[in-house]
Amino acid sequence: MGVDVHHEPVLLTEVVRWLVRRAGGMYIDGTIGGGSHAEAILAASAPSGMLLGLDADVEAIARVGRRLRPFGQRIVLVQDNFRHLAVVAEAHRFIDVDGILLDLGLSSFQLAGTRGFSFQSAVPLDMRFDSAQEVQAADLVNNLSEQALADLIYRYGEEKRSRRIARAIVQARPLYRTDQLAQVIARAVGRRPGQRIHPATRTFQALRIAVNDELGALEAVLPQAVALLKPGGRLAVISFHSLEDRIVKWFFRGEAGRGKGIDDARKIRLRILTKKPLTASTEERARNPRSRSAKLRVAERI
Repeated sequence: MGVDVHHEPVLLTEVVRWLVRRAGGMYIDGTIGGGSHAEAILAASAPSGMLLGLDADVEAIARVGRRLRPFGQRIVLVQDNFRHLAVVAEAHRFIDVDGILLDLGLSSFQLAGTRGFSFQSAVPLDMRFDSAQEVQAADLVNNLSEQALADLIYRYGEEKRSRRIARAIVQARPLYRTDQLAQVIARAVGRRPGQRIHPATRTFQALRIAVNDELGALEAVLPQAVALLKPGGRLAVISFHSLEDRIVKWFFRGEAGRGKGIDDARKIRLRILTKKPLTASTEERARNPRSRSAKLRVAERI
């Protein structure tokens, strides 16, 4: 990339404390990102703990492969979306595992890269985790109808001004760079003096979620993850916005027998360990602003 990027993992201490309870064991990191969580899990499960790491981003797999090379055969890396977790895990014999982590945040490498996850620089409107995927953010921005674009921004970005933003985007099309889109949104809705969050933030979130079908992938992976856990194995999920957290919360409740219509004890597969989601400490929030919105939920396989 040509720039020195420092990736600060979120809730690292909490993840290791709740996920790794003994030396050895088998673990899965479904979103290996910068590799910090994986490295900490491998260190905590030494000398024989094994970890399977997945990421849809081929650049992340290559980067983490270099970083975790000292762990040798204790680490297995696969470039794939975690929606295919069961197939990948079975192919590499990671069955009846001790712990699974899903960190749903972007890595600093992705934010600093050239695929348009951030509007801090002028780069193409891409936003694909997997660069082999066909649909990019620019396709949605330039081809969706005004109504469809407004619906997408409202649904995935929870943006109340979605209609005004969609109208401005359609009038300004074609748009192919992140800075162009961010400027159009800022002009459409304005920016108050001292406003901390850029007015384009929610729209960029919505486009990224739609491009990568992130919520669909999350809904697909959760039952697969539970099925791969051994009794006593734990599933930890870090979410960064309410749409993700809501899916995890209600999935956990359903699997723990707290959902509607569950009256058969044989259907209960999880015990919720975090009654309320864990959040970053004051110190971590000060050190790493991106941790402010992070929520960690943990459940244990019965």
